[in-house]
Amino acid sequence: MGFPLIAIIVVIGAFLLYAWSVYNGLATGKVRIKEAFSGIDVQLKRRVDLIPNLIETVKGYAKHEKEVFENVTKARSSLMKAEGPQEKAVSNDMLTNALKSLFAVSENYPDLKASQNFLNLQEELSDTENKIAYSRQFYNSNVRDYNTTLATFPSGAIGKAFGFKEAEFFETQESEREPVKVKF
Repeated sequence: MGFPLIAIIVVIGAFLLYAWSVYNGLATGKVRIKEAFSGIDVQLKRRVDLIPNLIETVKGYAKHEKEVFENVTKARSSLMKAEGPQEKAVSNDMLTNALKSLFAVSENYPDLKASQNFLNLQEELSDTENKIAYSRQFYNSNVRDYNTTLATFPSGAIGKAFGFKEAEFFETQESEREPVKVKF
């Protein structure tokens, strides 16, 4: 075996090791994205589970606000049925808007704002909103890292050869980028 043949074998071996490393990195990235998305899902489910209690509490004080309750219920159902990051983001934004209306209604009922049950639900909802924000940030960080690997050369060419595709960010609609103001 001559030097040129050994050099070719070493180069091919190095390339195969690199391709193997890139493949494993992208596979790991996909698993991390799935894990991060499930974290968002858990928090969105927690938020969805709080809504019926919130509606019942507000209904006890504001029985004639039927349209607001219906909008919140529809938005909640939409979020429960949503699949994928983009659909969940849109449904989550719809629920946020519906909750803004519900909280605006609560401003007209001082007894409701003083209710311990309502205050506890407000605290839980606020805590859940913070957890959703963290989960989205964690998910999007994982998507960024994964997509960056696919966008750079030569790892992107290797990843695309193995069928890896860019992941979708969990983004809010442009109109929803303002912070939610929950005030009681």
